[in-house]
Amino acid sequence: MSGREHSRWALPTALTIAGSDSGGGAGIQADLKTFSALGVYGMSALTAITAQNTLGVTAVHEIPPEIVGAQIDAVVSDIGVDAVKTGMLSSAAIIETVAERVRRHDLQVLVVDPVMIAKSGARLLREDAITALRTQLLPLALVVTPNLYEASELLGRPIRSLEEMRRAAREIVHELGARTAVVKGGHLDGDPIDVFYDGQDTHEIPGTRVQTQNTHGTGCTFASAIAAYLARGYPLLDAIARAKRYLTEALCHAVPIGHGHGPVHHFYRLWQTPDL
Repeated sequence: MSGREHSRWALPTALTIAGSDSGGGAGIQADLKTFSALGVYGMSALTAITAQNTLGVTAVHEIPPEIVGAQIDAVVSDIGVDAVKTGMLSSAAIIETVAERVRRHDLQVLVVDPVMIAKSGARLLREDAITALRTQLLPLALVVTPNLYEASELLGRPIRSLEEMRRAAREIVHELGARTAVVKGGHLDGDPIDVFYDGQDTHEIPGTRVQTQNTHGTGCTFASAIAAYLARGYPLLDAIARAKRYLTEALCHAVPIGHGHGPVHHFYRLWQTPDL
């Protein structure tokens, strides 16, 4: 039973299937903050618990795949899901479970953030799980949102230029089976340009580089913002452009937290004064 069958709810709904960041800046914490900030009721299916802060990841505990599946079943059967965002899936068994539930519940609006490496460099996806990600989950995705490193891992070659990003987006669709792809250009020099490919046309989405070290959770926030706008009924390209504007503002308003890469400010629109 898909979320579109639950239109009797006045509030759109989105489900994040991802890992927990104990520092609150990325993972399901970032996703739920983003959903709430953008007017969407957020729900979660936890895939892993990380001991994490702005400096790095010190421990990871995976949730058993059957519990991951049970969380998804519980949410879909009662509340319904207008959009799904996946993040850290950790293992092939978890990816296979998530893919099976996406098919079973006909969850068509699926945003896949192919999380592989944390900002600190800690690996969040096992090497042997990349094949499962490619073959099991990407063909179910409405949109996939890799950064340059993740696109390189998915395609097995370096992605180092705007032209290579265009080619990568096309291959993620035509060879790996996703319906659309956004290859993020934030790791190139200059202002970031993202490349969106919808199966026929390529669109370049320009942005402005924000000079800040508070970039923890940017990938999670971008993908969950896309899911939130899709849950609200926006067309995909519009949802992506709005998500990029939201992330840019969240980066502009970020405040230092911790001693490393602090998080973006998900609620910059709401927290106007320090004495609330």
